Amino acid sequence: MKLTFLGTGTSCGVPTIGCQCHTCTSPDSHDKRLRCSALVETEQTRLLIDCGPDFREQIMPHPFRRIDGILITHAHYDHMGGLDDVRPYCQFGEINVYADPIARKGMLEMLPYCFAEHRYPGVPAIQLHEILPHEPFQIGDFRITPFQVMHHDLPILGYRIEAGQSTLVYITDMKTIAEDEVPYAEHCDVLVVNALRPLPHHSHQTLDEAVCFAQHIGAPHTWLIHSSHDMPRHDDVNKLLPSNIQMAFDGQIVEI
Repeated sequence: MKLTFLGTGTSCGVPTIGCQCHTCTSPDSHDKRLRCSALVETEQTRLLIDCGPDFREQIMPHPFRRIDGILITHAHYDHMGGLDDVRPYCQFGEINVYADPIARKGMLEMLPYCFAEHRYPGVPAIQLHEILPHEPFQIGDFRITPFQVMHHDLPILGYRIEAGQSTLVYITDMKTIAEDEVPYAEHCDVLVVNALRPLPHHSHQTLDEAVCFAQHIGAPHTWLIHSSHDMPRHDDVNKLLPSNIQMAFDGQIVEI
């Protein structure tokens, strides 16, 4: 299983428009963070996790091949605002998109022309699948189990993704998780989880909260994502973290 981080930033991206802070002015490419998204692949199957407004820019450097499924974590624009840009991939067939009922409703409202009874030519052909926490499903080589975390008071989805003997757990935008959901994140090879900034936030984990969660899960390797410009520079943060918990960066490839 191969994981590629297409974007590791929060809703405004980094650098943030008009900002001259220490992170936004960094010359280091590791501090350029597009909106959060990831590719998860085997030789036969390719998944996209979230499809934000930077999707076109993110996917251009990668081989043009079928996307077998798009997993949506929640109905915020920075996680599904790029769905119209999947239209070139429709030459391989319909695009299968998986979302919970809340995200499904948001998608229908955001892209009504994609789901109209009489669609005009050229719109992306999206097949929308409604999924629920704890109900596993299969896409090609991948067995996927959604589970629920809380983005402040909005329930959203994390994903446990298994292929062969490898297990990835992907969580973004989490603030809290119920104790009975934690087992779905345990016993994985790689954990991906959000860490917005050092200071508290009402709907996202801080850096310390993300580290505590990762240590509680006990994954051999944890990568931190969904970081804002309020997070110090990539290399400075990583020097302070345990070696098995590090900030991810855009374009990074992890073999699982």
